[in-house]
Order: sequence, then structure tokens, then C-alpha cells
Amino acid sequence: MAHLLMVESWVGSMSRLLPRSIREAGHEFTFLTRDLHHYLRSAPEGAAHPLLAARHVLTTETNDTEALLSFVERAHELLRFDGVITSCDYYLRTAARIAGRLGLPGPAPEAVENACRKDATRRVLAEAGLPGPRFAVCADWAEAADAAREIGYPLVLKPVDLCAGMFVRRVDDEPALAHAYRALAGFPVNARGQRRDPVVLLEELLEGPEVSVETVSYGGTAHVVGVTDKSVGGAPAFIETGHMFPAALPPADTEAAVDTARLALKALGLDGVVAHTEIKLTADGPRVVEVNPRPAGNRITELIRHVTGIDLAAACVDVAIGREPDLRRRPTGLSSAAIGFLVPDTDGALEAIDGAGTVRAADGLLELQLADAGKAVKAAGSNNEYLGHVMAGDAQGLGARDRVEALLAELRPRVVAR
Repeated sequence: MAHLLMVESWVGSMSRLLPRSIREAGHEFTFLTRDLHHYLRSAPEGAAHPLLAARHVLTTETNDTEALLSFVERAHELLRFDGVITSCDYYLRTAARIAGRLGLPGPAPEAVENACRKDATRRVLAEAGLPGPRFAVCADWAEAADAAREIGYPLVLKPVDLCAGMFVRRVDDEPALAHAYRALAGFPVNARGQRRDPVVLLEELLEGPEVSVETVSYGGTAHVVGVTDKSVGGAPAFIETGHMFPAALPPADTEAAVDTARLALKALGLDGVVAHTEIKLTADGPRVVEVNPRPAGNRITELIRHVTGIDLAAACVDVAIGREPDLRRRPTGLSSAAIGFLVPDTDGALEAIDGAGTVRAADGLLELQLADAGKAVKAAGSNNEYLGHVMAGDAQGLGARDRVEALLAELRPRVVAR
């Protein structure tokens, strides 16, 4: 039995999947957070939060890395950890540094640092010779305006250190760039109380379908679990509206995406990590969008589990304690699985979601999760404002996406103005 240190987490899917995987493997974990109430506020009514299944809950300032390292060293002397883990993007670098300080398994801290910073990822991949978009890192508005004119519109503005598509915007001219730049500048501190780096990343707009390559790197080898497709909406934002695993691609495109992901992981030096590498399949070939050194979000790990039997949350636990993950495929009865999200396009309060009864009774349904009546609704600008999701599978082929889209069409949210 291993004892893991879990440093923060998301409050959604992974906050449940990781504890489940730890428990099912016969391990235990200590949970470390700066604010336990952040998680208790999201606990389902009438049920204990899964993070409270921890052997211990430690509270300290997790945003002061140097002080945290000293705290964890003292805790390690008493509790003896075998690995360090987190699901939250904002603490991936912290977890890697803790593992390095304690001499525990884990990816190289510098590799995680470069993967978590979008500007550093671009620099490392360019230095390694991977083709990518023209880009510029800009410290102020004047630099951004000059760089945009040099790169040429349309382009994409990105924060270098946020996630879930927050403030990522397509901009077609200088007024749109100014609007996106001001919006991002008005968000100086992230949701975990960490001050952001105010620089912005400008990139040439990549055209083409987007996919993600799911990998588990262990012992110097990146094992490819598969390729997931992605549907995107909400322009000028880039909101993920759905996914299907496996992606319905020609074999040559699948191979090209996989090869590109492997090259990106190698360039970054990522090993001992589950990764989710997003790639655009452009007319000039695959181009890396970003490399995430953690399991995929938006329930993609569950799509994969339903189709292949491979549990990427469990693989994340295994590599964190230096064990070879079990990546054997098992018959599940499904050939494809897909998820679609209810994306609100208006502000207000949720009165009800009509059609839920019909969807619950549908063949092939794997999951239905819907927001409760009374929820405050905000027109989506990122992947954080969903009103729910539908997940369905197909036993015969790659028809899961069609099933999900048909079920989503049955759901009719009623949003009333406040």
C-alpha cells in the first residue's frame, strides 16, 4: 500500500476520479490545501466530499512554494509519502517540485514548468524544430499591437498561465485585439489566488480540426492510449462543446497526430506523467496547440475507460509512485463514446432543463449531468460555464457523436433574466 500526497485538486470530475483510483488500488492519500472550504462548498448534498476520504487533511499556504517545500519536508518525516499528485493545473509545477525535493518519482520540474507555460512551450518546441504558428510574447499593449501587425490578422490572444480556455480569443483586427487584451488585463489573479504573469501570447490562427493525443509516459517511453476528437464553438472564444473517443480520422492523420505528440513530449522532456496534447490538423500538417502534463479533463478519461477499459486516473496514480501503469485494453462492449456539453449563450437564472426525462430513458446513455434549477447562468466564455453534459456510447462503430448530438437536441434549458 502506498501513501500519496495530493496537493490541491479540481472540485469537479478529477476530485472524484483520483480518490476513487487511489482507493481501488489499495492505497491511501493525504490531502494538502490552503482552503478546505473551497472543496466543501462543492460537495454534493447529502454526501461526503471524496477528498475527505483522505487519511489526513493538512492545511497550509500552497501558493508560497518555498515555504510549502519546508512544510512538506517536515510532514514527510512524520507521514512518509510514496508519491505526489494533483489534478489542478495551477499546482502541477508545485507537485513536481515537491516530488523532486523529497526524492520521489515524478516528471522533471523544469519540464512541467515549460509545459504549463504556453509561452515556454512555444519556445521549447520551436527550438526543437517542431513546426508551429508564428507567435510573439508581449509585455504590454504597444508590444502586442506591433506584434499583431507583424504576424497578421486573424490571430489568437492567449494568457500564458490560465486553463480551460479562459480569455483565449480569436481576434480579427486591432479593435478586437484591444478588447481581448483589456479583458485579460482585468483578471490579474487566478481562481486559486495566484497572481498571474501579465504577459500575453499572440499566435497565428491555426485552421483545421482539433484532436488530442492521450499518452502515458513511463520509463522513457510515451505510450499512446489513443486520439480524441474535439468540437469547438462560442467564437470568438474557443469553447469545447464535445469530444469523441476514438477520433474518426483517416489512419494517416491519426499517425501524424501521434508522431507530433511524441515529438512534443520528447522536446519538453516529459516522463513519468499522463499527458493530454492538443493538436490542430492543418493543411500544412499537424501543429501543437498545447501540452498538458496531466490527464485530460471534460470527462475524456471516462470516454477512454468506457471504450478501452484503460483507467487514466489509475495510470496517473501508478506513475506518481513509480509503478508501471496497466495500459492493457479490455473488451467493454463499446466501439466509441462521446460527450456533449450544454453551453449557455445568455445570462440569467436557470429555471429548468426540459427534455431530461427523454434523455434519461435513451439507449446508449452513459451519463447525464444537469445543473439544478436556480443556478446563476453566464453566457459561456470558457469551459467553466457548462449547464451539464450528455455522454453516450456506440457498440457498432463511431456513431457515439451522432447519438450525443441527438440527445443534446432534446435538452432545452430555460434561462430567465434576473
